[in-house]
Amino acid sequence: MTSTELPRHRAASGLVALALPIFASALFLSAFLLFAVQPMFTKMVLPILGGSPSVWSVAMVFFQAMLLAGYCYAHLLVKHLPIRYAAIVHLCLMVVAFSALPIALSASAYAPPASGEATWLIGVFLASVGLPFFAVSGNGPLLQAWFARSGHPHARDPYFLYGASNVGSFAALIAYPLMIEPMTTLGQQTGGWTLGFALLAAAIGVAALAAMQGDEAAQDAHVEEGAAPTLRERAIWIALSAIPSGLLVSVTAHISTDVAAAPLLWVVPLALFLATFVLVFREKPVVSATLLGRLQIWGSGVALMTLALDNHTMWLTLPLHLALFFVNAMVCHTALYARRPAAGRLTEFYLMMSLGGVVGGMFCGLFAPQIFSSVVEYPLLLAAALFCAPAAIAAMQADRAALKREATVVALAGLGALAVTYLAARMSGSPDAGRLISGAGVGVAMLASWRTPARPALIGVVGALTATMFQSALAPRETFRSFFGVHKVREIADGRYRGLEHGTTLHGAMRIRNDDGTPYTGAPEPTTYYTNEGALAEAIRAVRGAQGGAIKRASLVGLGAGALACQFDKGETFRFFEIDPEVVRLASDPRYFRFLSECGGKDVVLGDARLTLTKQPETSQLLVIDAFSSDAIPLHLLTREALAAYLTRVSDDGAVVLHISNKYFDLTRILARTAASVGLHTYVRLDISEEPMEKRMRASSLVAALARDPAHLGVIANGDGRWVKLEPQADVTAWTDDYSNILAAVRDKMMR
Repeated sequence: MTSTELPRHRAASGLVALALPIFASALFLSAFLLFAVQPMFTKMVLPILGGSPSVWSVAMVFFQAMLLAGYCYAHLLVKHLPIRYAAIVHLCLMVVAFSALPIALSASAYAPPASGEATWLIGVFLASVGLPFFAVSGNGPLLQAWFARSGHPHARDPYFLYGASNVGSFAALIAYPLMIEPMTTLGQQTGGWTLGFALLAAAIGVAALAAMQGDEAAQDAHVEEGAAPTLRERAIWIALSAIPSGLLVSVTAHISTDVAAAPLLWVVPLALFLATFVLVFREKPVVSATLLGRLQIWGSGVALMTLALDNHTMWLTLPLHLALFFVNAMVCHTALYARRPAAGRLTEFYLMMSLGGVVGGMFCGLFAPQIFSSVVEYPLLLAAALFCAPAAIAAMQADRAALKREATVVALAGLGALAVTYLAARMSGSPDAGRLISGAGVGVAMLASWRTPARPALIGVVGALTATMFQSALAPRETFRSFFGVHKVREIADGRYRGLEHGTTLHGAMRIRNDDGTPYTGAPEPTTYYTNEGALAEAIRAVRGAQGGAIKRASLVGLGAGALACQFDKGETFRFFEIDPEVVRLASDPRYFRFLSECGGKDVVLGDARLTLTKQPETSQLLVIDAFSSDAIPLHLLTREALAAYLTRVSDDGAVVLHISNKYFDLTRILARTAASVGLHTYVRLDISEEPMEKRMRASSLVAALARDPAHLGVIANGDGRWVKLEPQADVTAWTDDYSNILAAVRDKMMR
């Protein structure tokens, strides 16, 4: 070796020694950016489509598709270019993507369509964040493939770096709702992401240099590929990735619908999903496959039982379904890791994994809402996951004839069970009896058969069908699905009322029978939150009194079953604003609800109120915000910009009334501070109904009344002790379109 070559050799040796921390750091930062941008940008988009939980479902489909594109790009670079040329190509892509930063909504985002929201939303994501996300998405397999060619002692099996990468993803998902969102604005977040992107480009350059200046013989040598995977093996990779991906979308949509569409709740299932990769992609498993298989069977039996029983006890079912999702993802990813190929086929393996993720995400996020009227895909995926356990796979491969015989027996037993369930429901006159038998039967059968690997999976299929299709056929209800959620119209309170439900929350009810069972033929009376003695009705009467006995014009955001229409007098003009066309159809059809047809509320404007309300030429003396997505008012309707927009369409002597009931958040202090920032005074009333809801369908509610001058609220501000004036407090930060802190609302609820 010459004297001129010695320094280069020493530098190369130093980089090779540092290759592991260099690559691990680059992968960590790349994964952190990749998963920080997902809740950040989706939060930007959320207000455009009314805060619908489906926005996150579509977002996950988009990001999974872009991840597939990135993995395909990485596979092509590794397959066709040496590291030195691949690094140049990739760094050039990073430079081009940097020119598209900082991330911001494209101009097309501000004109959502009346239909085809999912396709349009994917276009918005592509135009706004597609290029930067694509540039980051391929780093995982690309850097691992480079590391495999670096000559490092651990280069032979680089899959462990996938776990390190997912630590970065997990950190981003935990940090975003707990630190980034509460402490920074969206503008600061996009600026920080831009800085992180620049640091990542530098880290990738150093990693490429470490790979190129390592052992050149190892770099240029043919990395061990092993036998080429068969089509069947590739299909198994795809299936083992698709099932947990589909469950991820389904579970997240379930949580977002029942609580709120917010990053805090989006990231919990995704964090659990990524944690499974950290725990599984390692040489020694953290949890044995045998224990995972048993937990999966037991959890699936209980979960399918609760689905069949139609159990919506949030604090019972939420931990159960999250825990089962985690176990199912562990089972699938354990089987996936066990089937990993040699390092030479690493990028192809990740490409098939990503393809499976897209298949599962698209099935649940795009196709299932068009195919099924209810959430059938979730229990079906629970059953499919049971086939992914290593013991079940081995049993299916060992003796297919025995498997066919067992499937026949289970199918016949399932048909018999369905027949018994149907007869029990018909003979008792109640679907609850059928659900009880079917739910208990499925659960007991699965728990009792845990020692037989394939049988629980077969029973799970029967249970999934029982929990969805058969149950729906027995129950006296109709189910309708749109981009904005699943709506159920069914008879409640012993058949005396017909209710409209979204998620697990009742959004309106109308009496259809008298107490003696005879048909009710009188005029529809407002029920639930809209009763004559409730806070919403009282606020309307107070504003009417302040206006001299009549409200000339009112704007009502959120239609529901239309009961609010019956709180207005003849001669008063009012207009509804509703984002979901399916809700408009149901409320306008007298076969379901007669509030609009008999109380004169047929003037309905379709679209998000933040956009459609401000386009109205007239001003109103009263604006009622009663928009809900399941149990939560969309948070973008409570920001400073939203309130300021409302004031442009409310007369100087008018008022704004907001229905802010929520099981999990207390929005009163935040609303008071935000309202004060635009010059509004805030009064609230907590209306608690002491009687059972089934008696008169009267629900408790929390209502806020806002006005520029308290005198415009009439008796609310003049001595009605049930209404309390809220003064803005210094320890509360006003919410804006750029900043919101859902943890503060959770804390206030817990401290109430």
